[in-house]
Amino acid sequence: MRLSNFFLSTLREAPADADIVSQKLMLRAGMIKKLAAGIYNYMPMGLKSIRKIEAIIREEMNTAGAVELLMPVVQPAELWMETGRWQKYGAELMRIKDRHDRDFIVQPTSEEAITDIARAEIKSYKQLPVNFYHIQTKFRDERRPRFGLMRGREFTMKDAYSFDRDEASALKSYDIMYAAYQRIFSRLGLTFRAVAADTGSIGGSRSHEFQVIADTGEDAIAYCPDSDYAANIELAEALPLIASRGAASQTMTKTPTPGKSRCEDVAELLGIPLDRTVKSIVLAAEKVDDRGQPAGNEIWLLLLRGDHDLNEVKASKVPGLKGFRFASEGEIVEHFGCKPGYLGPIGLKKSVKIVADHTVANMADFVSGANEVDFHYTGLNWGRDLPEPNLVADIRNVIAGDPSPDGKGKLAIQRGIEVGHVFYLGTTYSAPMKATFLDETGKPQPLEMGCYGIGVTRLLGAAIEQNHDDKGIIWPDAIAPFTVVICPLGYDRNETVKSAADNLHAELMAAGIDVVLDDRGERPGVMFADWELIGVPHRVTIGDRGLKEGMVEYQHRRDEKATPVAVAEISTLLKGKLKTKQ
Repeated sequence: MRLSNFFLSTLREAPADADIVSQKLMLRAGMIKKLAAGIYNYMPMGLKSIRKIEAIIREEMNTAGAVELLMPVVQPAELWMETGRWQKYGAELMRIKDRHDRDFIVQPTSEEAITDIARAEIKSYKQLPVNFYHIQTKFRDERRPRFGLMRGREFTMKDAYSFDRDEASALKSYDIMYAAYQRIFSRLGLTFRAVAADTGSIGGSRSHEFQVIADTGEDAIAYCPDSDYAANIELAEALPLIASRGAASQTMTKTPTPGKSRCEDVAELLGIPLDRTVKSIVLAAEKVDDRGQPAGNEIWLLLLRGDHDLNEVKASKVPGLKGFRFASEGEIVEHFGCKPGYLGPIGLKKSVKIVADHTVANMADFVSGANEVDFHYTGLNWGRDLPEPNLVADIRNVIAGDPSPDGKGKLAIQRGIEVGHVFYLGTTYSAPMKATFLDETGKPQPLEMGCYGIGVTRLLGAAIEQNHDDKGIIWPDAIAPFTVVICPLGYDRNETVKSAADNLHAELMAAGIDVVLDDRGERPGVMFADWELIGVPHRVTIGDRGLKEGMVEYQHRRDEKATPVAVAEISTLLKGKLKTKQ
Protein backbone atom coordinates (compact mmCIF):
# COMPACT_ATOMS: atom_id res chain seq x y z
CA MET A 1 0.00 0.00 0.00
CA ARG A 2 1.25 3.46 -0.91
CA LEU A 3 0.20 6.14 1.53
CA SER A 4 -0.83 8.31 -1.41
CA ASN A 5 -3.50 5.69 -2.14
CA PHE A 6 -4.69 5.57 1.49
CA PHE A 7 -5.99 8.18 3.94
CA LEU A 8 -4.03 9.55 6.87
CA SER A 9 -5.35 12.15 9.31
CA THR A 10 -3.36 12.67 12.51
CA LEU A 11 -3.72 15.29 15.24
CA ARG A 12 -1.09 16.92 17.44
CA GLU A 13 -3.46 17.06 20.42
CA ALA A 14 -6.46 14.98 21.44
CA PRO A 15 -9.87 16.67 21.77
CA ALA A 16 -10.52 18.07 25.22
CA ASP A 17 -13.36 15.61 25.92
CA ALA A 18 -11.18 12.52 25.43
CA ASP A 19 -10.95 10.65 28.75
CA ILE A 20 -8.38 7.85 28.59
CA VAL A 21 -5.17 6.98 26.77
CA SER A 22 -6.69 4.68 24.15
CA GLN A 23 -9.39 7.18 23.23
CA LYS A 24 -6.88 10.03 22.96
CA LEU A 25 -4.45 8.01 20.86
CA MET A 26 -7.09 6.59 18.52
CA LEU A 27 -8.45 10.09 17.88
CA ARG A 28 -4.97 11.54 17.37
CA ALA A 29 -3.94 8.65 15.10
CA GLY A 30 -7.02 9.17 12.93
CA MET A 31 -8.44 5.73 13.69
CA ILE A 32 -11.83 6.98 14.89
CA LYS A 33 -13.81 10.20 14.62
CA LYS A 34 -16.58 11.08 17.06
CA LEU A 35 -20.03 11.45 15.49
CA ALA A 36 -22.12 11.68 18.68
CA ALA A 37 -21.78 10.73 22.34
CA GLY A 38 -20.58 7.11 22.38
CA ILE A 39 -20.89 6.80 18.58
CA TYR A 40 -17.82 6.86 16.31
CA ASN A 41 -16.89 6.67 12.66
CA TYR A 42 -14.24 4.02 12.11
CA MET A 43 -11.72 5.63 9.81
CA PRO A 44 -9.60 3.60 7.34
CA MET A 45 -6.66 3.23 9.72
CA GLY A 46 -8.87 1.94 12.53
CA LEU A 47 -10.97 -0.26 10.27
CA LYS A 48 -7.87 -2.10 9.04
CA SER A 49 -7.14 -3.22 12.60
CA ILE A 50 -10.78 -4.16 13.17
CA ARG A 51 -10.79 -6.33 10.05
CA LYS A 52 -7.64 -8.12 11.21
CA ILE A 53 -9.24 -8.84 14.57
CA GLU A 54 -12.34 -10.15 12.84
CA ALA A 55 -10.29 -12.39 10.56
CA ILE A 56 -8.54 -14.07 13.49
CA ILE A 57 -11.84 -14.53 15.29
CA ARG A 58 -13.46 -16.06 12.19
CA GLU A 59 -10.57 -18.47 11.63
CA GLU A 60 -10.68 -19.77 15.19
CA MET A 61 -14.47 -19.91 15.38
CA ASN A 62 -14.61 -21.87 12.14
CA THR A 63 -11.83 -24.17 13.34
CA ALA A 64 -13.85 -24.80 16.51
CA GLY A 65 -16.82 -25.90 14.42
CA ALA A 66 -19.00 -22.80 14.72
CA VAL A 67 -21.13 -21.76 11.75
CA GLU A 68 -21.42 -18.11 10.73
CA LEU A 69 -24.73 -16.41 10.02
CA LEU A 70 -25.93 -12.84 10.38
CA MET A 71 -28.82 -11.60 12.51
CA PRO A 72 -30.40 -8.15 12.15
CA VAL A 73 -29.59 -5.15 14.28
CA VAL A 74 -33.29 -4.35 14.69
CA GLN A 75 -35.39 -7.05 16.35
CA PRO A 76 -39.13 -7.30 17.15
CA ALA A 77 -40.05 -6.57 20.75
CA GLU A 78 -42.22 -9.70 20.90
CA LEU A 79 -39.15 -11.93 21.19
CA TRP A 80 -37.87 -9.92 24.15
CA MET A 81 -41.29 -10.01 25.77
CA GLU A 82 -41.21 -13.80 25.65
CA THR A 83 -38.10 -13.90 27.84
CA GLY A 84 -39.15 -10.96 30.02
CA ARG A 85 -36.14 -8.87 29.04
CA TRP A 86 -38.30 -6.22 27.37
CA GLN A 87 -39.13 -5.09 30.91
CA LYS A 88 -36.05 -6.29 32.79
CA TYR A 89 -33.20 -5.07 30.58
CA GLY A 90 -33.59 -1.46 31.66
CA ALA A 91 -32.86 1.89 30.07
CA GLU A 92 -29.83 0.61 28.12
CA LEU A 93 -32.21 -1.22 25.77
CA MET A 94 -32.99 1.10 22.84
CA ARG A 95 -36.72 0.69 22.22
CA ILE A 96 -38.11 2.05 18.95
CA LYS A 97 -41.38 2.02 16.97
CA ASP A 98 -41.92 1.64 13.25
CA ARG A 99 -44.45 3.60 11.17
CA HIS A 100 -47.18 1.15 12.19
CA ASP A 101 -46.52 1.83 15.88
CA ARG A 102 -45.05 -1.65 16.39
CA ASP A 103 -42.35 -2.06 19.02
CA PHE A 104 -38.79 -3.01 18.09
CA ILE A 105 -35.40 -2.90 19.78
CA VAL A 106 -31.91 -2.06 18.55
CA GLN A 107 -30.10 -5.20 19.66
CA PRO A 108 -27.57 -5.10 22.50
CA THR A 109 -27.21 -8.90 22.14
CA SER A 110 -28.99 -11.68 20.24
CA GLU A 111 -30.09 -14.47 22.58
CA GLU A 112 -33.75 -14.07 21.66
CA ALA A 113 -33.14 -13.86 17.91
CA ILE A 114 -30.92 -16.94 17.80
CA THR A 115 -33.30 -18.93 20.00
CA ASP A 116 -36.09 -18.03 17.58
CA ILE A 117 -33.97 -19.48 14.76
CA ALA A 118 -33.23 -22.61 16.78
CA ARG A 119 -36.85 -23.34 17.66
CA ALA A 120 -37.81 -23.04 13.99
CA GLU A 121 -34.90 -24.98 12.51
CA ILE A 122 -33.77 -27.57 15.07
CA LYS A 123 -36.22 -30.45 15.20
CA SER A 124 -34.22 -33.53 16.15
CA TYR A 125 -31.36 -34.61 18.38
CA LYS A 126 -29.63 -35.64 15.13
CA GLN A 127 -29.03 -31.94 14.35
CA LEU A 128 -27.15 -31.37 17.60
CA PRO A 129 -24.74 -30.02 18.64
CA VAL A 130 -24.66 -26.82 16.61
CA ASN A 131 -23.01 -23.47 17.26
CA PHE A 132 -24.01 -20.32 15.36
CA TYR A 133 -22.08 -17.05 15.44
CA HIS A 134 -22.11 -13.65 13.84
CA ILE A 135 -20.09 -10.43 13.95
CA GLN A 136 -22.57 -7.59 14.10
CA THR A 137 -23.25 -4.06 15.30
CA LYS A 138 -24.69 -3.74 18.80
CA PHE A 139 -26.21 -0.77 20.61
CA ARG A 140 -26.55 -0.13 24.33
CA ASP A 141 -27.90 3.24 25.41
CA GLU A 142 -25.30 3.96 28.06
CA ARG A 143 -26.30 6.72 30.46
CA ARG A 144 -22.77 8.13 30.42
CA PRO A 145 -20.91 6.91 27.35
CA ARG A 146 -17.20 7.54 27.90
CA PHE A 147 -13.72 6.19 27.32
CA GLY A 148 -14.10 6.08 23.54
CA LEU A 149 -14.64 2.53 22.28
CA MET A 150 -14.32 1.13 25.80
CA ARG A 151 -17.80 2.24 26.87
CA GLY A 152 -19.50 3.48 23.76
CA ARG A 153 -23.13 3.08 22.75
CA GLU A 154 -22.61 1.54 19.31
CA PHE A 155 -20.00 -1.19 18.96
CA THR A 156 -19.17 -4.39 17.13
CA MET A 157 -19.36 -7.76 18.85
CA LYS A 158 -18.84 -11.35 17.90
CA ASP A 159 -21.49 -13.39 19.65
CA ALA A 160 -21.90 -17.16 19.33
CA TYR A 161 -24.63 -19.46 20.64
CA SER A 162 -24.33 -23.20 21.09
CA PHE A 163 -27.26 -25.62 21.23
CA ASP A 164 -27.00 -29.07 22.79
CA ARG A 165 -29.21 -31.92 23.95
CA ASP A 166 -28.19 -32.00 27.62
CA GLU A 167 -26.03 -30.28 30.21
CA ALA A 168 -23.05 -32.59 29.75
CA SER A 169 -22.98 -31.89 26.01
CA ALA A 170 -23.46 -28.16 26.58
CA LEU A 171 -20.48 -28.05 28.91
CA LYS A 172 -18.37 -29.76 26.23
CA SER A 173 -19.38 -27.00 23.82
CA TYR A 174 -18.50 -24.47 26.51
CA ASP A 175 -15.03 -25.98 26.87
CA ILE A 176 -14.51 -25.91 23.09
CA MET A 177 -15.33 -22.21 23.02
CA TYR A 178 -13.17 -21.54 26.08
CA ALA A 179 -10.22 -23.12 24.26
CA ALA A 180 -11.01 -21.18 21.07
CA TYR A 181 -10.97 -17.93 23.04
CA GLN A 182 -7.58 -18.81 24.50
CA ARG A 183 -6.26 -19.22 20.97
CA ILE A 184 -7.91 -16.02 19.71
CA PHE A 185 -6.45 -13.75 22.38
CA SER A 186 -3.05 -15.42 22.12
CA ARG A 187 -3.00 -14.83 18.36
CA LEU A 188 -4.00 -11.20 18.87
CA GLY A 189 -0.73 -10.77 20.78
CA LEU A 190 -2.33 -9.62 24.03
CA THR A 191 -1.49 -10.41 27.63
CA PHE A 192 -4.74 -11.72 29.07
CA ARG A 193 -6.20 -13.82 31.83
CA ALA A 194 -9.33 -15.97 31.87
CA VAL A 195 -11.20 -15.51 35.14
CA ALA A 196 -14.30 -17.01 36.73
CA ALA A 197 -17.06 -14.41 36.60
CA ASP A 198 -20.60 -13.52 37.57
CA THR A 199 -23.22 -14.24 34.91
CA GLY A 200 -24.83 -10.81 35.23
CA SER A 201 -27.85 -9.84 33.10
CA ILE A 202 -27.22 -12.58 30.51
CA GLY A 203 -28.11 -15.31 33.01
CA GLY A 204 -26.82 -18.86 33.23
CA SER A 205 -24.78 -20.75 35.77
CA ARG A 206 -21.18 -20.97 34.48
CA SER A 207 -19.17 -18.04 33.27
CA HIS A 208 -15.64 -16.89 32.48
CA GLU A 209 -14.38 -13.47 31.46
CA PHE A 210 -11.33 -12.91 29.31
CA GLN A 211 -9.51 -9.88 30.66
CA VAL A 212 -6.74 -7.96 28.90
CA ILE A 213 -4.30 -6.99 31.63
CA ALA A 214 -3.89 -3.20 31.88
CA ASP A 215 -3.26 -0.85 34.78
CA THR A 216 -6.11 1.35 33.55
CA GLY A 217 -8.64 -1.51 33.48
CA GLU A 218 -12.05 -1.00 35.08
CA ASP A 219 -12.19 -4.53 36.50
CA ALA A 220 -10.22 -5.92 39.42
CA ILE A 221 -8.99 -9.50 39.03
CA ALA A 222 -8.03 -11.72 41.93
CA TYR A 223 -5.51 -14.44 41.08
CA CYS A 224 -3.08 -16.74 42.79
CA PRO A 225 0.51 -16.53 41.49
CA ASP A 226 1.13 -20.06 42.75
CA SER A 227 -1.82 -21.74 41.01
CA ASP A 228 -4.30 -21.39 38.15
CA TYR A 229 -6.94 -19.71 40.31
CA ALA A 230 -8.32 -16.47 38.85
CA ALA A 231 -11.67 -14.75 39.29
CA ASN A 232 -13.25 -11.37 38.78
CA ILE A 233 -13.27 -9.67 42.18
CA GLU A 234 -17.09 -9.67 42.04
CA LEU A 235 -17.00 -13.47 42.20
CA ALA A 236 -13.76 -14.25 44.04
CA GLU A 237 -14.51 -16.12 47.26
CA ALA A 238 -13.34 -14.36 50.41
CA LEU A 239 -12.39 -16.97 52.98
CA PRO A 240 -12.68 -16.17 56.71
CA LEU A 241 -9.50 -14.48 57.92
CA ILE A 242 -10.13 -15.71 61.47
CA ALA A 243 -10.35 -19.48 61.78
CA SER A 244 -12.49 -19.50 64.91
CA ARG A 245 -13.93 -17.01 67.36
CA GLY A 246 -11.78 -16.26 70.40
CA ALA A 247 -13.02 -15.88 73.96
CA ALA A 248 -14.14 -12.46 75.18
CA SER A 249 -11.40 -10.64 77.10
CA GLN A 250 -12.81 -7.12 77.30
CA THR A 251 -15.90 -5.51 78.81
CA MET A 252 -18.36 -3.86 76.48
CA THR A 253 -17.94 -0.11 76.97
CA LYS A 254 -19.71 2.85 75.43
CA THR A 255 -16.75 4.98 74.41
CA PRO A 256 -16.77 8.66 73.29
CA THR A 257 -15.51 9.11 69.72
CA PRO A 258 -16.29 12.79 69.02
CA GLY A 259 -16.35 13.62 65.34
CA LYS A 260 -15.02 10.20 64.35
CA SER A 261 -17.56 8.69 61.98
CA ARG A 262 -15.16 6.58 59.87
CA CYS A 263 -13.62 3.31 61.01
CA GLU A 264 -10.16 4.61 60.10
CA ASP A 265 -10.60 7.66 62.34
CA VAL A 266 -12.05 5.60 65.21
CA ALA A 267 -9.14 3.15 65.06
CA GLU A 268 -6.63 6.01 65.10
CA LEU A 269 -8.37 7.69 68.05
CA LEU A 270 -8.49 4.46 70.07
CA GLY A 271 -4.98 3.40 69.09
CA ILE A 272 -6.11 0.04 67.71
CA PRO A 273 -5.65 -1.70 64.34
CA LEU A 274 -8.33 -1.00 61.74
CA ASP A 275 -9.10 -4.73 61.58
CA ARG A 276 -10.53 -4.52 65.14
CA THR A 277 -13.38 -2.30 63.92
CA VAL A 278 -16.65 -3.28 62.23
CA LYS A 279 -18.44 -1.09 59.69
CA SER A 280 -22.21 -1.02 59.20
CA ILE A 281 -23.94 -0.84 55.82
CA VAL A 282 -27.73 -0.50 55.70
CA LEU A 283 -29.73 -1.86 52.77
CA ALA A 284 -33.40 -2.03 51.89
CA ALA A 285 -35.03 -4.85 49.96
CA GLU A 286 -38.58 -5.59 48.95
CA LYS A 287 -40.28 -8.34 50.96
CA VAL A 288 -42.63 -10.82 49.34
CA ASP A 289 -45.44 -12.70 51.00
CA ASP A 290 -46.24 -16.40 50.82
CA ARG A 291 -47.88 -15.86 47.44
CA GLY A 292 -44.82 -14.08 46.05
CA GLN A 293 -46.50 -10.67 46.14
CA PRO A 294 -44.74 -7.45 47.26
CA ALA A 295 -45.15 -6.84 50.99
CA GLY A 296 -43.22 -3.64 51.68
CA ASN A 297 -39.55 -2.97 52.34
CA GLU A 298 -37.30 -4.77 54.81
CA ILE A 299 -34.19 -3.16 56.31
CA TRP A 300 -30.94 -5.12 56.51
CA LEU A 301 -27.72 -4.38 58.39
CA LEU A 302 -24.57 -5.77 56.80
CA LEU A 303 -21.45 -5.94 58.96
CA LEU A 304 -17.93 -5.89 57.50
CA ARG A 305 -14.51 -5.59 59.04
CA GLY A 306 -13.31 -1.98 58.99
CA ASP A 307 -10.65 -2.61 56.35
CA HIS A 308 -12.98 -4.49 53.99
CA ASP A 309 -15.39 -3.31 51.29
CA LEU A 310 -18.87 -4.53 50.42
CA ASN A 311 -19.19 -6.70 47.32
CA GLU A 312 -22.57 -5.70 45.92
CA VAL A 313 -22.80 -8.70 43.58
CA LYS A 314 -22.30 -11.09 46.50
CA ALA A 315 -24.75 -9.12 48.65
CA SER A 316 -27.41 -9.40 45.93
CA LYS A 317 -27.16 -13.19 46.18
CA VAL A 318 -27.96 -13.29 49.89
CA PRO A 319 -31.48 -14.75 50.19
CA GLY A 320 -33.87 -11.82 50.46
CA LEU A 321 -31.47 -9.19 49.12
CA LYS A 322 -31.97 -9.60 45.37
CA GLY A 323 -32.63 -6.17 43.88
CA PHE A 324 -31.58 -4.36 47.07
CA ARG A 325 -30.92 -0.64 47.31
CA PHE A 326 -29.05 1.40 49.88
CA ALA A 327 -31.38 2.59 52.61
CA SER A 328 -32.40 6.24 52.73
CA GLU A 329 -31.35 8.46 55.63
CA GLY A 330 -34.95 8.53 56.79
CA GLU A 331 -35.14 4.73 56.91
CA ILE A 332 -31.83 4.60 58.77
CA VAL A 333 -32.93 7.10 61.42
CA GLU A 334 -36.25 5.28 61.80
CA HIS A 335 -34.56 1.93 62.52
CA PHE A 336 -31.33 3.01 64.24
CA GLY A 337 -32.25 6.35 65.83
CA CYS A 338 -29.07 7.84 64.41
CA LYS A 339 -27.73 9.23 61.17
CA PRO A 340 -25.04 7.25 59.28
CA GLY A 341 -21.53 7.35 60.75
CA TYR A 342 -22.17 5.83 64.18
CA LEU A 343 -24.36 2.85 63.30
CA GLY A 344 -24.09 -0.58 64.86
CA PRO A 345 -26.02 -3.71 65.79
CA ILE A 346 -26.82 -2.69 69.43
CA GLY A 347 -29.62 -0.36 70.58
CA LEU A 348 -31.83 -0.55 67.51
CA LYS A 349 -35.14 1.32 67.41
CA LYS A 350 -36.73 -1.24 65.08
CA SER A 351 -35.81 -4.79 64.20
CA VAL A 352 -33.56 -5.35 61.21
CA LYS A 353 -32.02 -8.43 59.64
CA ILE A 354 -28.31 -8.68 60.39
CA VAL A 355 -25.82 -10.29 57.98
CA ALA A 356 -22.23 -10.68 59.17
CA ASP A 357 -19.36 -11.37 56.84
CA HIS A 358 -17.55 -14.64 57.61
CA THR A 359 -14.62 -12.81 59.16
CA VAL A 360 -16.82 -10.53 61.31
CA ALA A 361 -18.75 -13.56 62.60
CA ASN A 362 -15.50 -14.88 64.10
CA MET A 363 -14.33 -11.60 65.64
CA ALA A 364 -14.13 -11.00 69.39
CA ASP A 365 -13.66 -7.79 71.38
CA PHE A 366 -14.51 -5.66 68.32
CA VAL A 367 -15.57 -2.02 67.95
CA SER A 368 -18.82 -0.86 66.37
CA GLY A 369 -21.08 2.19 66.32
CA ALA A 370 -23.37 2.80 69.32
CA ASN A 371 -26.25 4.29 67.30
CA GLU A 372 -25.55 7.59 68.98
CA VAL A 373 -23.60 10.46 67.48
CA ASP A 374 -19.99 10.67 68.80
CA PHE A 375 -20.08 7.23 70.47
CA HIS A 376 -18.90 3.69 69.65
CA TYR A 377 -18.97 0.46 71.63
CA THR A 378 -15.65 -1.22 72.35
CA GLY A 379 -15.16 -4.77 73.58
CA LEU A 380 -18.18 -6.18 71.72
CA ASN A 381 -18.66 -9.94 71.60
CA TRP A 382 -21.22 -12.12 69.88
CA GLY A 383 -23.53 -14.07 72.16
CA ARG A 384 -22.64 -12.08 75.24
CA ASP A 385 -23.42 -8.52 74.12
CA LEU A 386 -25.55 -9.07 71.04
CA PRO A 387 -27.35 -12.01 69.47
CA GLU A 388 -25.72 -14.13 66.80
CA PRO A 389 -26.32 -12.65 63.32
CA ASN A 390 -29.34 -13.76 61.33
CA LEU A 391 -27.07 -14.83 58.52
CA VAL A 392 -23.33 -15.33 57.99
CA ALA A 393 -22.22 -14.94 54.37
CA ASP A 394 -19.35 -13.96 52.10
CA ILE A 395 -20.25 -10.35 51.29
CA ARG A 396 -16.88 -8.64 50.93
CA ASN A 397 -14.28 -8.04 48.24
CA VAL A 398 -11.11 -10.05 48.55
CA ILE A 399 -7.90 -8.10 49.09
CA ALA A 400 -4.29 -8.82 48.22
CA GLY A 401 -2.81 -11.31 50.66
CA ASP A 402 -6.08 -13.16 51.32
CA PRO A 403 -5.76 -16.95 51.16
CA SER A 404 -6.53 -18.34 47.72
CA PRO A 405 -9.80 -20.32 47.67
CA ASP A 406 -7.97 -23.28 46.12
CA GLY A 407 -5.67 -23.47 49.15
CA LYS A 408 -2.49 -23.05 47.09
CA GLY A 409 -1.19 -19.66 48.14
CA LYS A 410 -2.25 -16.06 48.60
CA LEU A 411 -4.23 -13.82 46.29
CA ALA A 412 -2.85 -10.92 44.29
CA ILE A 413 -4.94 -8.22 42.59
CA GLN A 414 -4.44 -6.76 39.13
CA ARG A 415 -6.53 -4.61 36.80
CA GLY A 416 -8.07 -5.85 33.60
CA ILE A 417 -10.33 -4.89 30.69
CA GLU A 418 -13.06 -7.38 29.83
CA VAL A 419 -12.93 -8.20 26.12
CA GLY A 420 -14.62 -11.61 26.03
CA HIS A 421 -17.17 -13.56 28.05
CA VAL A 422 -18.40 -17.15 27.84
CA PHE A 423 -21.61 -18.33 29.55
CA TYR A 424 -23.34 -21.63 30.05
CA LEU A 425 -26.99 -20.59 29.79
CA GLY A 426 -28.77 -23.91 30.18
CA THR A 427 -32.45 -23.35 29.40
CA THR A 428 -32.62 -19.69 30.48
CA TYR A 429 -33.84 -18.68 27.02
CA SER A 430 -34.98 -21.94 25.45
CA ALA A 431 -37.53 -22.68 28.19
CA PRO A 432 -39.55 -19.43 28.02
CA MET A 433 -39.31 -19.41 24.22
CA LYS A 434 -40.27 -23.10 23.99
CA ALA A 435 -37.23 -24.02 21.90
CA THR A 436 -37.24 -27.81 21.98
CA PHE A 437 -36.01 -30.82 20.02
CA LEU A 438 -37.20 -34.40 19.83
CA ASP A 439 -34.97 -36.98 21.54
CA GLU A 440 -34.55 -40.64 20.49
CA THR A 441 -37.91 -41.53 22.00
CA GLY A 442 -39.71 -38.74 20.16
CA LYS A 443 -40.18 -36.74 23.35
CA PRO A 444 -39.62 -32.95 23.24
CA GLN A 445 -36.72 -31.66 25.35
CA PRO A 446 -35.54 -28.08 25.91
CA LEU A 447 -32.37 -27.06 24.11
CA GLU A 448 -29.35 -26.48 26.32
CA MET A 449 -27.58 -23.26 25.37
CA GLY A 450 -24.25 -21.52 25.70
CA CYS A 451 -23.41 -17.90 24.83
CA TYR A 452 -19.96 -16.58 23.84
CA GLY A 453 -19.11 -12.92 23.17
CA ILE A 454 -16.06 -10.93 22.12
CA GLY A 455 -16.01 -7.13 21.98
CA VAL A 456 -14.37 -6.60 18.60
CA THR A 457 -14.13 -2.81 18.63
CA ARG A 458 -13.50 -2.79 22.38
CA LEU A 459 -10.39 -4.85 21.67
CA LEU A 460 -8.86 -1.86 19.87
CA GLY A 461 -9.05 0.21 23.04
CA ALA A 462 -7.91 -2.65 25.27
CA ALA A 463 -4.89 -3.39 23.07
CA ILE A 464 -3.83 0.25 23.20
CA GLU A 465 -4.34 0.55 26.96
CA GLN A 466 -1.94 -2.38 27.30
CA ASN A 467 0.53 -1.28 24.59
CA HIS A 468 1.51 2.38 24.40
CA ASP A 469 4.17 4.87 25.46
CA ASP A 470 4.52 8.64 25.48
CA LYS A 471 4.95 8.66 21.67
CA GLY A 472 1.79 6.75 20.86
CA ILE A 473 0.42 3.27 20.20
CA ILE A 474 2.52 0.08 20.05
CA TRP A 475 0.50 -2.50 18.13
CA PRO A 476 1.05 -6.25 18.32
CA ASP A 477 1.99 -7.47 14.82
CA ALA A 478 -1.26 -9.39 14.31
CA ILE A 479 -3.61 -6.41 14.62
CA ALA A 480 -1.52 -3.42 13.55
CA PRO A 481 -3.17 -1.42 10.75
CA PHE A 482 0.08 -1.94 8.86
CA THR A 483 2.80 -4.33 9.98
CA VAL A 484 5.73 -2.53 8.30
CA VAL A 485 6.18 1.09 7.31
CA ILE A 486 8.87 2.22 4.88
CA CYS A 487 10.04 5.78 5.55
CA PRO A 488 12.15 7.07 2.62
CA LEU A 489 14.02 10.34 3.25
CA GLY A 490 13.53 12.59 0.23
CA TYR A 491 11.29 10.19 -1.71
CA ASP A 492 10.05 13.03 -3.94
CA ARG A 493 13.49 14.39 -4.80
CA ASN A 494 16.04 11.56 -4.70
CA GLU A 495 15.74 8.92 -7.39
CA THR A 496 18.08 6.49 -5.61
CA VAL A 497 16.00 6.60 -2.43
CA LYS A 498 12.78 6.35 -4.43
CA SER A 499 13.98 3.31 -6.34
CA ALA A 500 15.19 1.48 -3.21
CA ALA A 501 11.93 2.21 -1.40
CA ASP A 502 9.80 1.10 -4.36
CA ASN A 503 11.78 -2.12 -4.74
CA LEU A 504 11.52 -3.03 -1.02
CA HIS A 505 7.82 -2.18 -1.04
CA ALA A 506 7.19 -4.42 -4.04
CA GLU A 507 9.18 -7.30 -2.54
CA LEU A 508 7.37 -7.15 0.80
CA MET A 509 3.98 -6.88 -0.91
CA ALA A 510 4.80 -9.95 -2.99
CA ALA A 511 5.69 -11.80 0.22
CA GLY A 512 2.25 -11.07 1.66
CA ILE A 513 3.47 -8.55 4.24
CA ASP A 514 1.07 -5.73 5.08
CA VAL A 515 3.41 -2.84 4.30
CA VAL A 516 2.82 0.86 3.74
CA LEU A 517 5.20 3.11 1.85
CA ASP A 518 5.13 6.71 3.06
CA ASP A 519 5.53 8.43 -0.32
CA ARG A 520 4.50 11.90 0.89
CA GLY A 521 8.01 13.33 0.74
CA GLU A 522 7.60 14.66 4.30
CA ARG A 523 10.45 15.64 6.61
CA PRO A 524 11.85 12.77 8.72
CA GLY A 525 10.53 14.23 11.99
CA VAL A 526 6.97 14.43 10.65
CA MET A 527 7.07 10.90 9.22
CA PHE A 528 8.53 9.35 12.36
CA ALA A 529 6.12 11.17 14.66
CA ASP A 530 3.11 10.02 12.62
CA TRP A 531 4.12 6.36 12.51
CA GLU A 532 5.15 6.26 16.15
CA LEU A 533 1.77 7.73 17.04
CA ILE A 534 -0.05 5.21 14.83
CA GLY A 535 2.08 2.43 16.28
CA VAL A 536 3.19 0.42 13.26
CA PRO A 537 5.51 -2.17 14.85
CA HIS A 538 8.30 -2.38 12.21
CA ARG A 539 9.91 0.62 10.49
CA VAL A 540 12.52 0.74 7.74
CA THR A 541 14.17 4.08 7.06
CA ILE A 542 15.87 4.58 3.70
CA GLY A 543 18.18 7.52 3.14
CA ASP A 544 20.73 8.54 0.54
CA ARG A 545 23.63 8.53 2.99
CA GLY A 546 22.93 4.99 4.13
CA LEU A 547 22.37 3.70 0.61
CA LYS A 548 25.84 4.92 -0.40
CA GLU A 549 27.13 2.43 2.18
CA GLY A 550 24.62 -0.25 1.12
CA MET A 551 22.61 0.14 4.36
CA VAL A 552 19.13 0.99 5.58
CA GLU A 553 17.86 1.32 9.17
CA TYR A 554 15.45 -1.03 10.92
CA GLN A 555 13.67 -0.12 14.15
CA HIS A 556 10.94 -1.94 16.06
CA ARG A 557 8.43 0.34 17.69
CA ARG A 558 9.70 -0.74 21.13
CA ASP A 559 13.38 -0.23 20.26
CA GLU A 560 15.14 2.84 21.59
CA LYS A 561 17.25 3.30 18.47
CA ALA A 562 17.52 2.05 14.91
CA THR A 563 19.82 -0.75 13.74
CA PRO A 564 21.77 -0.55 10.44
CA VAL A 565 20.95 -3.43 8.10
CA ALA A 566 22.36 -4.22 4.66
CA VAL A 567 19.96 -3.42 1.85
CA ALA A 568 20.29 -6.99 0.59
CA GLU A 569 19.29 -8.38 3.99
CA ILE A 570 16.42 -6.16 5.13
CA SER A 571 13.71 -8.16 3.36
CA THR A 572 14.96 -11.43 4.84
CA LEU A 573 15.18 -9.81 8.29
CA LEU A 574 11.56 -8.64 8.13
CA LYS A 575 10.27 -11.94 6.80
CA GLY A 576 12.03 -13.72 9.65
CA LYS A 577 10.61 -11.39 12.28
CA LEU A 578 7.13 -11.76 10.84
CA LYS A 579 7.52 -15.53 10.29
CA THR A 580 6.43 -15.08 6.70
CA LYS A 581 7.20 -17.88 4.25
CA GLN A 582 9.68 -16.76 1.64
